[in-house]
Amino acid sequence: MILDKLAAEARKRVAILKNQKSLDMIKSEAQALPKGNFVFEKALRRNDISFITEVKKASPSKGLIAEDFEYIRIAKEYETAGAAAISVLTEPTAFLGCDQYLKDIRKVVGIPLLRNDFTVDEYQIYEAKTIGADAVLLICALLDTETIRKYLAICDELGLSALVEAHDAEEVKSALQGGARVIGVNNRNLKDFTVDLQNSVNLRTLVPENIIFVSESGIKTPSDVAILRKNGTDAVLIGETLMRSNDISGEISKLRGEV
Repeated sequence: MILDKLAAEARKRVAILKNQKSLDMIKSEAQALPKGNFVFEKALRRNDISFITEVKKASPSKGLIAEDFEYIRIAKEYETAGAAAISVLTEPTAFLGCDQYLKDIRKVVGIPLLRNDFTVDEYQIYEAKTIGADAVLLICALLDTETIRKYLAICDELGLSALVEAHDAEEVKSALQGGARVIGVNNRNLKDFTVDLQNSVNLRTLVPENIIFVSESGIKTPSDVAILRKNGTDAVLIGETLMRSNDISGEISKLRGEV
């Protein structure tokens, strides 16, 4: 499965990074920075549904999305259009991402940034703090409940938020038991890449109202957003639909149902 392959690649990258800079060193660097105040999750608590907009050059399902990858321009337009936060893909193998994208975007926007990568080691959480991220992605399919709890404790220590991603009822249960405050349901089946918005509709009932609920993948039309809004979804994560638009602000307004 693609998720297992990407996790294996992430472990290789972390092993290399640890040889260049030890866990103790990156931990010290992260802890020396001012503690964050969980701005990512605060940004998602709006009266209406929030938009987490995605910056990514490629994906396993779509291949190369943007050959001329104007990520700075895209990020600025997202902020201007009223996005609550930006998800920046830093995974280099299948998504062609890198940490520099997030570092550069951090310099030009004020809204929270989610480091969207495959977190398989605590090293990556400390690293995320040092490159300017406000939140990290924790995927239940890769982490057991105890590891999720451990990683969330590290996030709390640093003032980072965590988007804890689930795909099914058992993973939602694991996220809740681990202490997640923000749970994202991925509507994409990572085995065959099919997308079913009903996954978010079904799993929403398992998440208490005090937990921020995010729907991820396959949200393309105003009717999709309307279904999720009616279902009590707090935020949606949207990528290719916006990146391919020549009018990002107009597209977000359309998806919100404003035009």
